[in-house]
Amino acid sequence: MREAFGTSFELEPGYLNTASIGVPPAVVADSVSAVVSGWRGGRLSPPEFDEYVARAREGFAALVGVRPERVATGSSVGQLVGAVAASVPDGSSVLVAEREFTSVTFPFAAQHGRGVRVTEVAPERLLDSLSGHDVLAVSLVQSSDGRVFDPESLREAAARHGVRVLLDVSQAAGWMPLELDWADWVVGCAYKWLLAPRGAAWLALGADAVRSTLPVGANWYAGEDPWQSLYGLPLRLAHNARALDASPDWFAQLGAAAALDWLRTLDLSAVRAHCLELAGRLCGQLGAAPPASPIVTLDVAEALPELRAAGIRCAERDGRVRLSFHLYNTREDVDLVLDALSRADPRSSR
Repeated sequence: MREAFGTSFELEPGYLNTASIGVPPAVVADSVSAVVSGWRGGRLSPPEFDEYVARAREGFAALVGVRPERVATGSSVGQLVGAVAASVPDGSSVLVAEREFTSVTFPFAAQHGRGVRVTEVAPERLLDSLSGHDVLAVSLVQSSDGRVFDPESLREAAARHGVRVLLDVSQAAGWMPLELDWADWVVGCAYKWLLAPRGAAWLALGADAVRSTLPVGANWYAGEDPWQSLYGLPLRLAHNARALDASPDWFAQLGAAAALDWLRTLDLSAVRAHCLELAGRLCGQLGAAPPASPIVTLDVAEALPELRAAGIRCAERDGRVRLSFHLYNTREDVDLVLDALSRADPRSSR
């Protein structure tokens, strides 16, 4: 067991793969186990999960700095971005960064039959390339290498050019303090830095976006009163962002409620400082520049066998080793990586 920020994790040293899948606090895992036991024994009633959906919605809203009534719930980032992409006008021009995660880019690219154009530019050119585009779609923290786009710089540049903004916070929410009520759309998933089960995701919408984003997956749970929206017409969707709700994955939403109830109580500035201190310690020992995020990529793919033999859980992305530090990591994890790299004697520059 590890103790971190007032709770316990059943975690062995060397887990540095939160950017792929986060590890839940023990209490979160216990809550999911308990509901599975209830399901197994036929003791569940579907309406009882509404409370968890609402709590998870409120938790995500608090972490990104918006009101809960502006948040829709779904199952994945791609599904929620798909609703946005289906709603942009015919012929829209969408700007994205090269090597952006495809759950952000593919939904827009799939609208090519309506004349929607997606343009990729190098990340360092993103803000200088906004002119002439209608939508900017970007992950605040890039999955491939941990690059961070400054929210205030994005806001100012988009306002200057009259561009609508979709932000993916899947690699940011949970360790980075966020105030994103200015963005048109903010999307994020549960199973990485938010330490919840896979199967829950959210989309926060600005006031104009609530009116213009189409409920392409309209279903009973998007009704003004879901339990009175089970059968027959007329269409009776919620009057706010809930009109975009997908029918929820009950177990994922219960786990998300438990995880976000806890995360929203933390000082995320302290979480960020903790994560960056560990990532910075690793980079400093390797002679690399201080990282902007807890995601560190190293050009040491040949050392993967040694890292894995040492118990390091990490990922390979674009031929590089990706290590990610969250609130449950310690200097012991850094030292394990350094020892393994020393034994492998690889190149270790970022």
